[in-house]
Amino acid sequence: MFITTAGRTNEAMIEKAKEIADELKLTYFPRKKQSVKALQEAIQDDCLVVGKNRLELYPIGEEEPFFFHPNSAMFRIKRLLKGDRDPFLEATRLEAGMSFLDSTLGLAADSIVASFAVGEAGKVIGTEANPFLSYMVQEGLQKWDSGLTKMNEAMNQIHVYHTNCYDFLTAQKDSSIDCVYFDPMFEEPVIESDGIKALSRFALHDDLNKQIIEEALRVAKFRIVLKDHFRSERFEKYGFHVIRRKTAKFHFGIIEKL
Repeated sequence: MFITTAGRTNEAMIEKAKEIADELKLTYFPRKKQSVKALQEAIQDDCLVVGKNRLELYPIGEEEPFFFHPNSAMFRIKRLLKGDRDPFLEATRLEAGMSFLDSTLGLAADSIVASFAVGEAGKVIGTEANPFLSYMVQEGLQKWDSGLTKMNEAMNQIHVYHTNCYDFLTAQKDSSIDCVYFDPMFEEPVIESDGIKALSRFALHDDLNKQIIEEALRVAKFRIVLKDHFRSERFEKYGFHVIRRKTAKFHFGIIEKL
């Protein structure tokens, strides 16, 4: 990975790019009116581009970049404000003041909805093992303007940690987080947005295992929840009670603490 600025750059963008390069231990290359594709062909690596309003990740060989966007969280929160239901909140049973750990943060859509549900008195934590995704999502959560005050507040309250979920879980106390959540890469592909397809290029594909589930059960106060493909074998393998949803490509599985 290397870093550069948008085509129409200025001193502020250049300084920002250099600061991010230092923080993420990347090499900064001046744009010099070259296209991203030309730079990538010369350097042979993925590229992080610092623009005026957002960061963009360009996988080498791909035309379209990956950038932070709250995706489904936008319309889901609009529906919740109208009093509609949300299957994710029904599975996690989150209420104001509760704590929530998203062990597979991705673009944080579910974490944004969780943060909206638990409110200012609650706490939402997300872990992301890829340092570039972690940085981009953290920046996006703080700077994206959705046009909805409640949603902006929800995004700003999320705490992002650059670490893998197992290491984070092992460092937590027993029954210290109300709900622990997993949304791993599906074992079977489903039709996805371009943003999610780009995300999968950078996401680390560590699968769930017995040790992670055991740690999640130790840390969770009330329940752990798994979102997965409707044909996933993980539900049965790890003992989740499945909430089946007709026509949905994914289900939620729950293990309640006794």
